[in-house]
Parts: sequence; structure tokens; C-alpha cells
Amino acid sequence: MKVDDDHLYHGAALIQIAEHPQFTAINSFKGKLANYENAYRINTDIAVYLKYASKPTKSFEEYVFTFAKAHLDELEAIARAVPKTFLALVCVEAREVCCLSYNQLLSLIARRRNAFGGAESQYVILVTAQKGRSLHVYVNAPHTKKTKLGKKDIVVSRSAFPGDLFQ
Repeated sequence: MKVDDDHLYHGAALIQIAEHPQFTAINSFKGKLANYENAYRINTDIAVYLKYASKPTKSFEEYVFTFAKAHLDELEAIARAVPKTFLALVCVEAREVCCLSYNQLLSLIARRRNAFGGAESQYVILVTAQKGRSLHVYVNAPHTKKTKLGKKDIVVSRSAFPGDLFQ
């Protein structure tokens, strides 16, 4: 069987979950109407949605994670079934996994939607992984280049994953 990039990069996050002392089981996430390729049920009460970015952008050293409407619809369905839903954003070149709760993702999207004045067809979540610093997660301001939206990023400790899933 051929090994795709997502197998490699999702596997990097999944092995860390499997090595956590509170881990007991992992299964592909199956919904009532669909199976979700990027989602896994951890133990019985946790869902993890995985995305990866191979390299940061050259200009701003940001890992870019795009969430199209289909991704957001999947996440909404998953979160309805399992309230403890998380995103594991794998920053491949930095060898880091940035863990966000589903609610943190929704707050970033709401911030962008409010600034834009309505819904967009997709949302771009940006992560920086500067050496020796925590991970920073944010969205850019609409209609403006090179400008973060808001003054506060979501700051994620490099050691937060996978422990945040089990709290």
C-alpha cells in the first residue's frame, strides 16, 4: 500500500497521542452519514481533526492551514457528536503539533467574519513556530496585506500536545 504524505504527518501526531498515559483507544471517526478522513476518535470522548502544512511561507514564516466550507461542515458535525473536539495542526518542518480546541477555531473564524462583514468561502489559520518560543495562532485582517487581525494571538505551548486533549 502506498504511503501518502497525510499518513506520515498525521501519524506523527497520532503516535504522540498513543504514547500519552491516558490514551486507551483510537479509531477513524465515523459519523452517521459519513466517514471523515482527517478525524479520529480518541478513547471514547475526544475527537481530533488533523491538518498539516509542510513548510512555512518564505516571507512571514507562517504555516498556512486553509479551512474550506466542507472542512468546517465536517468539524461542526464532529463537534456535535463529540463535544471535546480538537484540531491538531502539524507544522512539519518545525516538527511541532499545534493543538487548538474547536471553540478556539470558531473564535478565530468569528473574529475574521466580523472584520470582513460576513461569511467567506474559506478561512486561513496561520501558525508561527519561532525557535525557542511558543506557537502563535492568528488570522490576517481582511483587505489588508501583512496585517494580523487583532492584538492578541492564541499562544500555544510547544508542550501542550497531546496533554491538552486529555484535560
